[in-house]
Amino acid sequence: MSIAPPPVVAKDNVAKILNSALDAGEGLLRLTPTWVPRSFLHPWHRIKLHPEDYYAFGADRGGIDERWFASTTEAANDNRTVDEGLSYVLHEGKRFQLRDAVSEAGDRLIGKAMYAQYKRWPVYSKFFDNMGPIPHHMHQKFEDAKLVGQEGKPESYYFPPQLNNVDNNFCYTFMGLEPGTTKAQLRKCLEDWNKGDNGILDLSKAYRLKRGTGWLIPPGVLHAPGSLCTYEPQWGSDVFGMFQSIVEGRYVPWALLVKDMPKEKHNDLDFIIGQLDWDKNVDTHFKDNNYLEPIVDKERSGPGYTDRWIVYGTVDGKQLFSSKELTVEPGAKCKLQENGASGWITVQGKGSMGKLALQTPAMIRFGETTEDEVFISAEAAARGVEIENTGSEPLVGLRYFGPDVHANLPKLGDYKKQ
Repeated sequence: MSIAPPPVVAKDNVAKILNSALDAGEGLLRLTPTWVPRSFLHPWHRIKLHPEDYYAFGADRGGIDERWFASTTEAANDNRTVDEGLSYVLHEGKRFQLRDAVSEAGDRLIGKAMYAQYKRWPVYSKFFDNMGPIPHHMHQKFEDAKLVGQEGKPESYYFPPQLNNVDNNFCYTFMGLEPGTTKAQLRKCLEDWNKGDNGILDLSKAYRLKRGTGWLIPPGVLHAPGSLCTYEPQWGSDVFGMFQSIVEGRYVPWALLVKDMPKEKHNDLDFIIGQLDWDKNVDTHFKDNNYLEPIVDKERSGPGYTDRWIVYGTVDGKQLFSSKELTVEPGAKCKLQENGASGWITVQGKGSMGKLALQTPAMIRFGETTEDEVFISAEAAARGVEIENTGSEPLVGLRYFGPDVHANLPKLGDYKKQ
């Protein structure tokens, strides 16, 4: 049975408990697990949710295949709960939304410059974990998402070895379109939507997924993520358009193609195809321009600990998000001092971060609190946070950052220089 979560503090009363939590944690905030279902996917069992709780939202809502981290972004699901996708801070047996905390003390939590520009924590990350592939789809570019009052969504992937003991059904991801593909060929796929498999994968190429590597996916680029459990730092939006009509025998409704397009354009095939970034989709050097391998950050590594860039590079010249993987050996400790806030999730081992315990759970009941997730505020990051491994195996944590944080962010392809 699922567990009743701690009581929620209303938005109007967040200021006092937030100050208490920041003081107690010295700028660190404990976050509780945020679970998200997807009605059109087949969840699997690597994100540590208890097997009896995969349909905790109800079978009609679909199984839970995602866990979101440090999120102030709502999940764009039909029949969603009022707080679906939103992270909660836990303090003294009560919880409150991270989104409300940022609204209350944005300068302290995410930094003055970021809060002044965005008025919110503009990014989030998640694990998604499926038995098979996701339909070939894209996320709108910023200018296209704006047509329906949303924001575009570039995203990135990293495949943590700790969560990928098995490949599941399809350990490959179709990305983009084969060079030479024409818009007329793609239009034919949309015209054939209701005839069965619309054949869009015949126009694409699949890349085998490799644990410990990743990809950077700009908006407007088609992709059909495969069946490795994936860590996904991304922009704070949940827009998408599905371009594949049948996946593993499951029908994909047309509504999931056009859900984030103006209603008067829902049957305008030229408009729909026009939302793709065509040049990026038919790029003859797609892998060179989108593939990621970890790069050691020598400035923030030392005896007993190694910090690696796992998501880096820019999207259309802009540093929108990035991510790192910290490994601390048994008995070692280090001090993280950085120029921006981050959301942290522990994927292996146990230890401490400042005054907060870190513990990787083996299994989590729906509604249960854990000790694996932390929000590192901008003020704590600037001051420096001590992380210690108190266990017998490596302590490994993934953390992601918002825009324009790093002066030393590697460029795409820099892993080849190692």
